[in-house]
Amino acid sequence: MENGIDEKPLYNPQLLSTIDFTQHKATFKPHITPCNPGENLKMRPLCVADYDRGFLQILSQLTTVGEISKEQFQAQFDTMKACSNTYYVTVLEDTETNQVIGAGTLVIEQKFIHTAGSRGRVEDVVVNNNYRGRQLGKLLVETMTLLGKKLGCYKMSLECKDNLIDFYSNFGYLRDDGNNFMVQRFKN
Repeated sequence: MENGIDEKPLYNPQLLSTIDFTQHKATFKPHITPCNPGENLKMRPLCVADYDRGFLQILSQLTTVGEISKEQFQAQFDTMKACSNTYYVTVLEDTETNQVIGAGTLVIEQKFIHTAGSRGRVEDVVVNNNYRGRQLGKLLVETMTLLGKKLGCYKMSLECKDNLIDFYSNFGYLRDDGNNFMVQRFKN
């Protein structure tokens, strides 16, 4: 259903153009923004048609994805879209090849603490190996962070490997002494 329901965005694409990118902490040389990510590139919300544009293949450069049918993808997309103001999966598309070449996610958790506030988490940031070195990972992290700020998050956080701590500190993320990230994994 090209240009039909498959093209419907996960969230309102106008949000990306309303981010105050003058507040960014990282340095961009040359200067790029969510509205101007580089030649032949477009930043936009995820849509169902991205299943056929390589979205899952991009995620597989980050972690294990597994076998996901188009029907499963559609169902997960619909579930995420039904959770209003929660999932902001954002992609970078090469407009010449019509392929997704990068992605990042902002997840907003509604809380009762902090005056019924919202906490944001940056997740699943990845750029295709062939497009690295163009500041696109920086752009995705900065965009997700500033989008969280714009949407009223009282705190933004992310999880990363030790070798990426210096990278994420460029965006104002700090280790939070006394707090630890712990995990319990379950096999499918």
